[in-house]
Amino acid sequence: MALSEQLRKPLKACSVSELEALAAEIRETVIQTVETNGGHLSPNLGMVELTLALYFAFDFPADKLLFDVGHQSYVHKIISDRAERFSTLRKKGGISGFPSPEESAYDAFVAGHAGNSLAAGLGFAKARDLAGEDYRIVTVVGDGSLINGESLEALTATEKKPGRFIVVLNDNGMSISENNNGFYKALSKVTTGKRYRTAKRRLKSALGKSWAGRGLKAFKSMVKRLLNRHVYLEDFGFKYVGVLDGHNLKELIQVFENIRDSEEAVFVHVRTVKGKGLKPAEEKSDYYHGLSVHFESGENAYAARLGEALARRAETDGKIVAVTAGMKDGTGLSSFGRRFPDRLTDVGICEEYAVTYAAGLAAAGMKPVVCIYSTFLQRAYDQILHDVCIQNLPVVFCVDRAGLVGADGKTHQGVFDLSYLTQLPNMTVLAPSSLAQFERMLTFALSAGGPVAIRYPNGKAEEGETDAHAYEPGRWNLVKEGTDAVILAVGGRMLSLALNAARQAKKSVGVIDAHSVKPLDTACLDGLIGTPLLTLEENALIGGFYSAVASYYAARGRALPVRGLGIGDAFVPHASVAEQLEENGLTAEHILRELDE
Repeated sequence: MALSEQLRKPLKACSVSELEALAAEIRETVIQTVETNGGHLSPNLGMVELTLALYFAFDFPADKLLFDVGHQSYVHKIISDRAERFSTLRKKGGISGFPSPEESAYDAFVAGHAGNSLAAGLGFAKARDLAGEDYRIVTVVGDGSLINGESLEALTATEKKPGRFIVVLNDNGMSISENNNGFYKALSKVTTGKRYRTAKRRLKSALGKSWAGRGLKAFKSMVKRLLNRHVYLEDFGFKYVGVLDGHNLKELIQVFENIRDSEEAVFVHVRTVKGKGLKPAEEKSDYYHGLSVHFESGENAYAARLGEALARRAETDGKIVAVTAGMKDGTGLSSFGRRFPDRLTDVGICEEYAVTYAAGLAAAGMKPVVCIYSTFLQRAYDQILHDVCIQNLPVVFCVDRAGLVGADGKTHQGVFDLSYLTQLPNMTVLAPSSLAQFERMLTFALSAGGPVAIRYPNGKAEEGETDAHAYEPGRWNLVKEGTDAVILAVGGRMLSLALNAARQAKKSVGVIDAHSVKPLDTACLDGLIGTPLLTLEENALIGGFYSAVASYYAARGRALPVRGLGIGDAFVPHASVAEQLEENGLTAEHILRELDE
């Protein structure tokens, strides 16, 4: 029987044994789909029973279900209304790998970055209460996301939290240690029961009216604090329940049914096994966290080269330190960390802290290199501006996953960094076209004396066109001469594309490797006055390289024929990188049409 057919029976009509059988089928579907399409495997395998229990106890989409980050929402998509379309996961025109309200009413709020679910959930609760409605709000947050600044701000925002607001901590790591105290577990079971809640309401006022009552309450609080290190959550306005077995359907359903109408906000701590049901994923959950059929790994990858290059330089320069925000492996810093463990700091999913921490390192005389994905660096924009650039501190930003990223879609595209970084005084912004050039830029950045951002894409690096050219700050490289038009290309992928188009063109087309986005090579631009220009970039045209070139000429009263190809004023949905390039006009065919007009 197909999974979609099994789901036609309402979950609430299923027995626990039927739900357990369904869980096995869902796991198999997730494994098969991710093996074919790529995606986040381990997190979703650990979420199967938890998601089934939530759907059994609550009434979505009338009740609201929010995910933090959202990479663990595959089971939710299958159970809700997308089982028949799940094979299209992360494909062009298919369903997204993250929650998207545009896609389904079951996706209450967008997710992709860490930390937003608690704040958004509290916003839903306030709107609900003002409107006199009574739906429930459930937010699912991982142990890694809970330490994010926005999560902590939401936890501490108000002492009084709304009722019918449930936070589910999906703890699949060691961010919060397990509490094995028997009294604590017994207390958790008792305090989730309806009879307990009813008795508590009746006794609360009576206890509070006498000195004896207040003494009993104080004694109860003292005992709980001695036995339970998580009671601090009650100071934030939550009733704490846990630790629950995230794969015990019967227990999960019982607890969720007991707390779903609680007049207090409830924080439910659930322990899950990342990669549950697939032995290799359980044993190497980090490796199986995210798989992509579009990623080409190897020695040529910028991330791999970064770790090696930084380690070589650190051997002779004791001031070099590296900082990342929960992406040690993805940014290539694992090899650096193995050689210099005391000089690598992984702050977790806390990008704002990472940048200001690096600023402090720089102010104290160190040479920090902050390695963060483009989409996540934008979370720390004020820290880049206020803490780094105003002081002109020598912080190097290695901006990974810049440009189009493929199947992760709208929430993860790295197409805004040129726009938001080039606006900042004191900031130098570079885009290497080859690994050799990248290493030269890294050497320059470590001695520049001010903030430098080096942005590069995921995957395989382009090689061969500019390796022979020495990198000189603010000076572009002429790669191919031409007299009828000139293409200014930013980054290796765009340079390769420009050369391909120029060689096919019927006219004489020059190609320039515009690796320095800020500062511009103004001497080169002045020398091109009178020549039709076309800029290429994997970035938003608004505020990007095209805008900078056009603004340079406009400020000098030069009305020149400058055209730009890049990302338009829209968010780029999930698809392969090749499909995204095609959709945004970044192909040889589009370039040739622009040159002919």
